[in-house]
Amino acid sequence: MASVTKRDYYEVLGVDRDASDDDIKKAFRRLARQHHPDLQSDPQHKKKAEEKFKEANEAYEVLSNQESRQRYDTFGHSAGPQGFGGAEGFDFNRGFGDVFGDIFEDFFGGGRGGRSRPEQGNDLQYNLELSFEDAIEGKDAKLKIPRWEGCDSCKGTGAKSADAVQQCRGCQGTGQIRLQQGFFTINRACGQCQGAGHIITDPCPACRGQKRVYRERTLSVTIPAGIETGMRFRLAREGEHGVNGGPPGDLYVAVTVRPHPVFTRKGNDIVVDLSLDMVTAALGGKVDVPTLKGKTSVKIPEGTQHDQVLRLKGLGAPALKGRTTGDQLVRINVTIPTKLSAKQRELLAAFAEEGGASSKGQEDGLFDKVKNIFE
Repeated sequence: MASVTKRDYYEVLGVDRDASDDDIKKAFRRLARQHHPDLQSDPQHKKKAEEKFKEANEAYEVLSNQESRQRYDTFGHSAGPQGFGGAEGFDFNRGFGDVFGDIFEDFFGGGRGGRSRPEQGNDLQYNLELSFEDAIEGKDAKLKIPRWEGCDSCKGTGAKSADAVQQCRGCQGTGQIRLQQGFFTINRACGQCQGAGHIITDPCPACRGQKRVYRERTLSVTIPAGIETGMRFRLAREGEHGVNGGPPGDLYVAVTVRPHPVFTRKGNDIVVDLSLDMVTAALGGKVDVPTLKGKTSVKIPEGTQHDQVLRLKGLGAPALKGRTTGDQLVRINVTIPTKLSAKQRELLAAFAEEGGASSKGQEDGLFDKVKNIFE
């Protein structure tokens, strides 16, 4: 009798020889969905699918076990059926484990059943708008958070009283029912009690049997100094309450800082534009500069240029992490008068003549320098 040549197990599952356990499991689930006999309506296709299903399960049983996989990698199929187990007398209920527990949900549209499990509450986000000053200095704020909370009246049971909770007759309190589906006997969540194992005959009037109520809660929070637009911080367990004893979610506070009419922020530095007349810029002097702590007198050096930046140490924003503080940057904007009196014109002309500047605003010799380039 001619021997039947078996395909390589890695080839059967469609994975590389260095595939991880998770890759092997995913490949087997994919093939199981594709070739399971109970999903085939055509008898001819069902027979072919059954063989494919046997082959995939045999490959999975070998490769999902580290010891048998190592033997297979060393000896291949020559280790024999005693080493791995063959397709002889194949049992469709053999070796399914957690993999087929997941596949049941895909096949039959339901879970494996059981009593209602605890569910964690949803996370929430609160969008907080701050003034420029509050973002720099920090503040204590009160936030009004609408959320689902556990019902105090029924303590989260959903029932008006203990007598209003009765065992489900459909599943006898187990939360699941047993179904026969082809080769399988599976458990599904009971449709009458939705897997809870009990029926509420008289719902709680406060939550109408929902186990939670929607209400607004006020939270006191401290906004850290130096926070910026786009940042957010987390308040653990301040989100919506869970159900069936599940933990609450978290609350995330997302910050937006309103623009300031005078100041802008650059990292931890605060920038302010200062208009300066050309006389003070040329001769120097003292001017008042606005800061978040009030006006302060600043010395303007002689010969200060347009767009020059003066630095006021320690008047910026505090760093969120660490003890450093930024500076205030004073950006100079030298203004030129647009209307001059006759006396002013005379004085400026004398200034230009004394300094050797032409009335056209160019230093003498500029055109001579350009001319020399082309000679």
